[in-house]
Amino acid sequence: MTNIQQLENELWEAADQLRANSKLTAAEYAMPVLGLIFLRHADNRFKAFLPEIESDIPAKVPAKQREELIKLGFQGKAAIYLPEQARFDRIAGLPEGAKIGEIIDGAMDRIEADYEVLAGALPRGYAAFEPELLAGLVKIFDRPAIRAATGDVFGRIYEYFLNKFAMTGAQEGGEFFTPPSLVRTIVNFIEPDHGLVFDPACGSAGMFVQTGHFIAHVRHGAANDAVTFHGQEKSDTNTKLARMNLVVHGLDASNIVQGNTFYDQAEHLVGRCDFVMANPPFNVDGVDTKKAATQVGEGLRLPFGLPGTNAKTGAISNANSLWIQYFYSYLNDTGRAGFVMASSASDAGNKDRDIREQLVKSGHVDVMVAIGTKFFYTRSLPCTLWFFDKGKPEDLLDQVLMIDARNVYHVVSARSHVFTDEQLANLTAITWLYRGQTEKFVALIGRYHQQVDDWLAALPARIEADSAAVATLLKTLQAFAEGATLAELNEGLDEAAHIEPAVLEALRAELELAMAATEVSTAIADTLKACKQARAAIAGTDPDSHASQVKLQAVLDLLAAPLKALAKALEARHKQALQSLDRAEKTLRARSSQAWDGKAVREARRALLAADAKKNEAATVRDEVLEALKQAVYFIHQVHWLQSRFPDGIFGDVPGLCKIVTLDEVAANDYSLTPGRYVGVAAADEGDEEDFTESLRSIHSELAELNEKAVELARRIANNFEELLA
Repeated sequence: MTNIQQLENELWEAADQLRANSKLTAAEYAMPVLGLIFLRHADNRFKAFLPEIESDIPAKVPAKQREELIKLGFQGKAAIYLPEQARFDRIAGLPEGAKIGEIIDGAMDRIEADYEVLAGALPRGYAAFEPELLAGLVKIFDRPAIRAATGDVFGRIYEYFLNKFAMTGAQEGGEFFTPPSLVRTIVNFIEPDHGLVFDPACGSAGMFVQTGHFIAHVRHGAANDAVTFHGQEKSDTNTKLARMNLVVHGLDASNIVQGNTFYDQAEHLVGRCDFVMANPPFNVDGVDTKKAATQVGEGLRLPFGLPGTNAKTGAISNANSLWIQYFYSYLNDTGRAGFVMASSASDAGNKDRDIREQLVKSGHVDVMVAIGTKFFYTRSLPCTLWFFDKGKPEDLLDQVLMIDARNVYHVVSARSHVFTDEQLANLTAITWLYRGQTEKFVALIGRYHQQVDDWLAALPARIEADSAAVATLLKTLQAFAEGATLAELNEGLDEAAHIEPAVLEALRAELELAMAATEVSTAIADTLKACKQARAAIAGTDPDSHASQVKLQAVLDLLAAPLKALAKALEARHKQALQSLDRAEKTLRARSSQAWDGKAVREARRALLAADAKKNEAATVRDEVLEALKQAVYFIHQVHWLQSRFPDGIFGDVPGLCKIVTLDEVAANDYSLTPGRYVGVAAADEGDEEDFTESLRSIHSELAELNEKAVELARRIANNFEELLA
């Protein structure tokens, strides 16, 4: 199975050579690279559908007619037909000296000629690149792992490159890429699975792509059959990216239009959308008040009026309240909206406050989620996710769910935070309980328990393999220790540097003790027995019963500590074996002995060292056993996180995390929709070991980055000083 993260990193490092070797900026080489990824993915999907289509065509059909029938067969498929000139293997197989840039431009022309929705969207200008550099880049995207990539894998690669270009600043003011964590949160909360889905600030169409994933993997349907996407985007570049991104995922891009949402009103969509999703630009000023004023009124895009204006220019001073009203007004009577907004918008005063009051009184403000810093790639600002639901049941109309997720995150680097899949699922589970969907909460815990069972099932074999690997290394070292002579070990050394007999004897004794430790100890046997009992408890648990799950979790919570202890014991065993190896090689000069089996030692050593993903190394037996232990504990912790906060399987306010507030409470707080005002603060002892580890990782990551910056700054100062003295 392809390691997708490893593949992404390798491709990025290779593709980034285009910038490094051609002196292009990220903005200049972003579109050409994305164009090649589009072409590669289109080719992969084309080849995936081709055998099925060809099987329906009689063998005796003439070649020209056959190609026409193949093209016809791609109608309605989640792929596009590629003419011969645009197929990636043909481009990758061009002979040296071919005008590869012109050929790629021609391939883009042919695709656009067949697909009107892509007209003008695909990148051009490849002929301007150095042919050898471009040919090398094409070969990077023709590697075997890429040729074998499926739609989901390649779609993720495409999203990954959008992400990376965002991080390098190759976007226009942060407009074309919304971090996946925020997109997925919005999709999970509003569940867009039918009807008309609109994004009036669609950027690269990430909201639509994630909707497609949701419908395929959660609803098990086809997005193009379930929903109709409508997107509007001000930037021409981003509009093209959106079309490419949708087509590369097999989604309909025919309703992506370029336009300034402030003035191009999409009136035909007002009051008609089942779902609205967006990440609009924050705190925009200078919107023409006269043009906006024509949108005010019932049934129009600004039902709650205009926000404040700039005293000097007369223009609207902050467009956040315009966006918020747009999203609300586009919804039909049962529609849901989810969008990203500057944190300041939930507390803004004056006319913004009055607009917010009217929104709250409508009863359609559903959920507010505070997001911490570092989720955006180019800015370190917090934000808030807003959710509207015009179809809220009667019993929820007087309520708003407040979630403060500022302390929920996973550290990627000192500058980047994300939600893990489980953190995202756990936040979504809060909304399920709020909506009374207890069965979804129970099903999630059931999936976590199944994950625990799967990892525990893998543990005995992995422990056995790990013990065998340690024993193999130790036996090899023992063979050396018993067969080596002091004469050969001391050969060529000054007498003062001679190895003493006691040193060799000490290694022999050390290895004998280490060998005894590789046998199944009482601690290991007891832990494996507990694992077996836990698996039996999992098998005997009613997956539809919260009470049964709580009883099971009491067993699993007790198992977590022994699993952690076992991981530490195994790591200590690995460390001891490798230290013995190090002592044999360095202190005893083992390589100079005829009793030393270098090949056997290398193979045994490799099994116990952590694999290096950058070098494409396979996981070792050490990696596998520690991973099983780590993951079992991790999923036990996920259930504990949920059940400790919602012990009865129903919603309850959790200090520092979530609270259901009434509209009267919101009114008493001057119609503030900032979650932190309501949820309070978690108790000081509420944190657990996992939370502490995450915080420690964040601090360590930030410290490492600061140290790197300090070293770089010192280097620059030294260079400047040398130049001054020269």
